Amino acid sequence: MLKIPTTGLITAALSTLFLAGPHTVFAEPKTGFNRTVLLEKKLELPSPSIDTKMIRVEFPPAFKTPWHTHEGPGPRYVVKGTLKVVEGGKTNTYSAGQVFWETGELMSVENIGDNVAELIIFELAPTK
Repeated sequence: MLKIPTTGLITAALSTLFLAGPHTVFAEPKTGFNRTVLLEKKLELPSPSIDTKMIRVEFPPAFKTPWHTHEGPGPRYVVKGTLKVVEGGKTNTYSAGQVFWETGELMSVENIGDNVAELIIFELAPTK
């Protein structure tokens, strides 16, 4: 039977780890993961029970919605295209990659680009 002194083995293993350098021992893999907060808003919920919806809407070129409201407020994300949003007496233009907060007030949306525009609506509405 071969006897290996454990003290020497542990010392050799630790020495190898430390001599290899911290960049090897503690290196973290690069994942390409990137996190960006697009919109942050403090919100007081009107009810302890909320229905949430995530809706994708496509707008043909030059399409304009009639004046309307949604069941609840929430963030809206423009996936592609350019939209003119009129809400609460204010007009704003949003392009692909932008996020805006819709209040739930009377509004109209128009695709002012030459191609189909796409919008993701995240809606927060009191449970009925």
